Amino acid sequence: MALDKETVMAALDSVALPGGGTLVSRDLIRALTVEAGTVRFVIEAPTPEEARALAPVQATAEAAVRALAGVEAVQAVTTAHGPAAKAPSLKIGQHPTPQQGGPAPISGIDRIVVVGSGKGGVGKSTVSSNLAVALAKQGRRVGLLDADIYGPSQPRMMGVSKRPASPDGKTIIPLQAHGVTVMSIGLMLKEDEAVVWRGPMIMGALQQLLTQVEWGKLDILIVDLPPGTGDIQLTLCQRTKLTGAIVVSTPQDVAMLDARRALDMFGKLKTPVLGLIENMSTYVCPNCGHEAHLFGHGGVAAEAAKIGVPFLGELPLELDTRLAGDAGAPIALGDGPAAQAYAALAARLIAGGMA
Repeated sequence: MALDKETVMAALDSVALPGGGTLVSRDLIRALTVEAGTVRFVIEAPTPEEARALAPVQATAEAAVRALAGVEAVQAVTTAHGPAAKAPSLKIGQHPTPQQGGPAPISGIDRIVVVGSGKGGVGKSTVSSNLAVALAKQGRRVGLLDADIYGPSQPRMMGVSKRPASPDGKTIIPLQAHGVTVMSIGLMLKEDEAVVWRGPMIMGALQQLLTQVEWGKLDILIVDLPPGTGDIQLTLCQRTKLTGAIVVSTPQDVAMLDARRALDMFGKLKTPVLGLIENMSTYVCPNCGHEAHLFGHGGVAAEAAKIGVPFLGELPLELDTRLAGDAGAPIALGDGPAAQAYAALAARLIAGGMA
């Protein structure tokens, strides 16, 4: 029997497919050539997924053709009608792009308020999440951006863990929790995964979280800043048109030293300070009702009066506040003393036109 295309097609017609039929009956053979004992052909599947599943079939087809008399070599490939449909991939963390013209607003967002402190551990993130929830409860359209790239905590405190979608590899669809639109780099990472980046990468990531997120229409975006006076603060104040800053501190002297540095930074960057908050101001014993001031009392109010900025209020030190944050259900969702304190704070910001 002479070696020709018909002979080779007959051999390929004996190769069964997993879903029924053969390579020939399902019309998957393309570009078949027979030249001087060398047989070449293409197995073309309808989809990339089916092409990958046909890898064992290709080996069987090659063996069937190789068994024919006169065949010296077989060259076969498996392909698909078109390229694989790739899911859009979004890479967070890159160098920031140039920006001209000074601080710029973010489309659709009326006010952007940053919540900062000079040091860690004063409850800045707790204040940010609860203030966002309290404002949402009073009818405001609120967004919450976790700008603490190295130590994001808002996913846990707001009870969200799903990875945000990116339909085109450029825009980011934020999550919703307790009436608040939430975005954090922590949603793009494993919970215990560290961010080990230098300054330019951090600033690029912040720029993406601000400008590539589909925030929609918001009355206010609250930005939870990291501790200190570094790259994040500098980038935000220089590139984004901010309504102003709220500084959180405990009343103790050491915390106030760092809070003053934060106030000095905002002054140098020409960012208005909307007011100061004294957190962990009062502790009431749940057993006897005794009121104690574990970190001192009144220091933040005195500082606000000294520098001439509003004192926005005192927030208590409560075990329930910590438990609520760990559980992803901020204390402001309830109606206890801490929730009432946050409600009063939100009302004060609304009345003052700051939210």
